[in-house]
Amino acid sequence: MCSHYEAPSHPQIMKAFGVEGPEQGRLDLWPTYMGPFLRRPERDEGQDEPGPALEMLSGSFGLIPGWSKDPKIARRTYNARSETAAKKPSFRSAWKNRQHCIIPAAAIYEPDWRSGKAIPTRIARADGELLGIAGLWEWWRNPEGEIVHSYSMLTINADDHTFMRDYHKPDDEKRMVVILPAGLYNDWLDAPANESMEFMRQYPADRMAVVPKEKES
Repeated sequence: MCSHYEAPSHPQIMKAFGVEGPEQGRLDLWPTYMGPFLRRPERDEGQDEPGPALEMLSGSFGLIPGWSKDPKIARRTYNARSETAAKKPSFRSAWKNRQHCIIPAAAIYEPDWRSGKAIPTRIARADGELLGIAGLWEWWRNPEGEIVHSYSMLTINADDHTFMRDYHKPDDEKRMVVILPAGLYNDWLDAPANESMEFMRQYPADRMAVVPKEKES
């Protein structure tokens, strides 16, 4: 599971995805913080001209379902178990309506318990490219009538993953976020709901690495 991650800078997202969007003020993200996500643009009825293939929005890290009375639910919905997302009240609407998104990340943080203590560990792609995490997005109307977007990272079992099985408490089930190969980005965004589970795969262990954060000069 992932409750802490590092969002990319705006230039990094532009380079990896070629899409403009709101500037990301905070890069160190926890549940309820606002972060970037990518989705297919919603088209107006009767729109003839083709629009951009992707759009970047800013949303709450932690999905806020439309029926929620309080955005604080995002503290519990930042990850969605792919095995149960279609049935869980918080996620089933987004899953049914194939509200797929990609959450760009420079790195994720997971606790390494092998020493007996939780050591926060920065995990990134071994090649230095951005992580594209499969997610679900949703919208919610706040008491002032404003629309708030939100998102959740999809996760899968990682008990047998030779890299991610080293993280989380020894007796807990090992989980990992679904990291998409770049070649599947478009397929994921366009996939119908009945094909969503086909994308719930472990990212290869040899393509992941512990990468310390560079010190700012």
